[in-house]
Formats: sequence, C-alpha cells, structure tokens
Amino acid sequence: MQMTKPSAEDTTPEGADGARAHVRDLSTLSGVELLRLMAADPGTGRNIGHLLGMRIDRVDVGEVEFSLTTRQDFGNPLGSVHGGVCATLLDSVMGCAVHSTLEAGIGYGTLELKVNYIRTVPVDGVLLVATGRTIHVGRTTATAEGQVKDGDGRLVAHGTTTCLIYR
Repeated sequence: MQMTKPSAEDTTPEGADGARAHVRDLSTLSGVELLRLMAADPGTGRNIGHLLGMRIDRVDVGEVEFSLTTRQDFGNPLGSVHGGVCATLLDSVMGCAVHSTLEAGIGYGTLELKVNYIRTVPVDGVLLVATGRTIHVGRTTATAEGQVKDGDGRLVAHGTTTCLIYR
C-alpha cells in the first residue's frame, strides 16, 4: 500500500450546490496530523478504507488502531471473510503506523508484507480490530508489526511489513 498525502483538490468536500469548500493544503501536515484529521473527518481523502468501511479508532506516533465490520461482500467461495480483507487491514495499520512517524511531505510504500492467518472469520457483522505499531523507522526503510482481533479479542491474523520511505 502506497500512502501519499492527497492534495486539497482530492479531498475538498463539495457543498449541497456542488461548490468546493476551502480546505488547507494537506501536504503541509505530518503523518500523525493527517491521520488524526482523517479520524476526525472520515471524508478527508478517498482511500481503500472507504471501500471496506474502515474506521480510524486511534492514532498515536508509531501506533494506530483501525476497525471494520465484516459483511457478505467480503466473502470467499467458502462463505467466510476473504483473507485479502485481513491482509488489507494489516497493510493499512502497519503502513499508517509508519506514516504516523513521518514529517510533512514524506511518503512511504509497502516493500514487503507477511501475513499469518490464525482463524476464519464469518461475514455476518463481526467486528475486526487491527493494531499496527512500528518496530524500527530509519532514514530509508521502516518495519512494523500488526494484529487483527475479532470482537471477542481472539487473534485472527498477524503480520509484519517493511516500508520504503520516500524523502
């Protein structure tokens, strides 16, 4: 997952008459500032989180928590949640944990992603909560780890990532 700061043109909300409202330039925000803005105003930027219904529940420097509720269209041919949903959730929280440590104007991209699946998840409204935290953030690369748990606190999947930092 490549996370770059969207331009104001991409994220400016439209009013009822279709006119664009004025919003500050998001490229001036640090990673943690942008993520906190996205948590406070889910309409900021369009991204994979909107497609899956991800919610940003917590943002700290080096650690984030996102959640989503499973639904029928997340299903695989066997009737449980497709593994790609948990992989995307992990890629998002681990990458955003890295992003939360970066200064304004600095981007990143996933260089490597490793996911371990622990148990299947039903498609019928199960809450999934994912936490990502950095392990190491250097000048050109960063590593992070993440976990996805169900609403009962049971581990569903976990993973690690290496991200390339674009300075």
